[in-house]
Amino acid sequence: MISKGHESSDLSRTCASLDGREAAQLIAKARPLEASKALQSLIPNVAQDILSHLPPDKLGAILAVTPEDIARTWKLEARYPQDSVGALMEPPAAVFRADDTVGSTIEKLREITKEKFITYCFVTDDKDKLSGVITMRDLLLNPHDRRLGDLMLREVFSLNPHTSLLDAMKSTISRHYPVYPVCDTSGRLVGLVRGQALAEAQAFELTAQAGAMVGVEKEERLATPWLRSFLFRHPWLQLNLLTAFIAAAVVGLFENTLDKIVLLAVFLPVLAGQSGNTGCQSLAVALRAMTLGEMKEGKEWAALTKEALLGLANGALVGLTAGAGMVIYAKMQGNAQAWQLGGIVFLAMIGACIVSGACGVLVPSTLRRLGADPATASSIFLTTATDVVSMGLFLGLATWLIL
Repeated sequence: MISKGHESSDLSRTCASLDGREAAQLIAKARPLEASKALQSLIPNVAQDILSHLPPDKLGAILAVTPEDIARTWKLEARYPQDSVGALMEPPAAVFRADDTVGSTIEKLREITKEKFITYCFVTDDKDKLSGVITMRDLLLNPHDRRLGDLMLREVFSLNPHTSLLDAMKSTISRHYPVYPVCDTSGRLVGLVRGQALAEAQAFELTAQAGAMVGVEKEERLATPWLRSFLFRHPWLQLNLLTAFIAAAVVGLFENTLDKIVLLAVFLPVLAGQSGNTGCQSLAVALRAMTLGEMKEGKEWAALTKEALLGLANGALVGLTAGAGMVIYAKMQGNAQAWQLGGIVFLAMIGACIVSGACGVLVPSTLRRLGADPATASSIFLTTATDVVSMGLFLGLATWLIL
C-alpha cells in the first residue's frame, strides 16, 4: 500500500515536470490534502503558477486544508505577476518597532520561531515603513534593555514586489543575503523573499535559455503533450529552413567556382562547423552575462571586442590546422594549387571566426534592443550569419585569388 506522504511526493515530482496548466489539471484530480502537500514541496513560483490555473472551487478546497501561514503566503503571491518578485514573496513574521527592547524581542521570537524560520528581524515605523534590520547576533550580544532603534542597520537593501525576477537577480548578484525585504514604492514593508527562492528561479532561467536558443518553449518538459511541443517548435524550424535557403543561395552564387575547383566543396562543412561553434561559444557567454546583469544595455562594445579578438586567435590556430589539411588533401588529389587553397582556408577561417564571435554578442544584443527575449531562437539567427559569412568569404577568396 502506498503511503499518503509517498503519494504527495510522486504528485509533486510529476507536477514539476509539467507546465502550470497541465499540472493544475492533475492537481485538481487529487484529494485536497495531498494536492496541498504536493504544492508545498514545489518552489514558490512553480506552485503559484499551478494555483493560478485551478478552478475557484478546487483552489478554495486546497487553501482550506493548507496551514494558515502557507495559505496566507499563496494568497499574497497571487496578487503579483508570475515573473515578479511578488510571486516569490511571503509575509514578514519578525517585525518590531524601534522602541522595542532586546529582551522583549527575544521573548516574542521564542513564539514566532515555533512556526517560522527567522533569519533577520525587521524594524518598521508607525506607518509600517522599513526602518532597519536586526540580526540574531545583535540580539544575543546586547543587553536586554537596549532599544532596537539603537542597534538596527539603517541602510537596508530592499526589493519591490513588482520588480521582474530578471531585474531582481541582477540587483542581488553581488548581495548574497539569505533574506531580502520587499517594500512597496512608499517604503512600506509588504513581505520578504528568501535568497534560496531567488537562486532557484535564476537556475530555472539559465537552464531554460538552452532551449530558447533553438526555439524550444521555456516551460516545455519531457511530459509536455507532443501536439503543444509541435505547435511551438515547428514555426522555428520553418524559419530555420528559410535561413538555410539564404546560405544555399550564397553558395549558388559561386557555382562556377565549385565546378572548376571541386575540392572547395569538401571543406565547406568544415568551415561552417568551426565558425558556427565559435559563434555558439560567444552566444552562451553573452546570454549568461545578460542574465546575470554583467552586460548592461548600450555597453556591449567591450564584449564585442573581446569575442572578436578570441575569434582572431582561435581562427588563426584552427585555420593553420585546417589549411594544412587542405594542402595535404589537395596534393593527394594532384591539384597544382594546393598551397593557394591552403592559404584560402586559413584566411577564410580567421575571417569567419572573427565575424561569428562578434555575431554571438550582436544577435542577442539586437534582440534585446528590439524588446525581444535575447535567448529566443538566437541560435537560428546566429547560424545563418555564420554560414553566410564563412561560405561567402571562403568561396569569394577562391574566386578572387585563383580563378
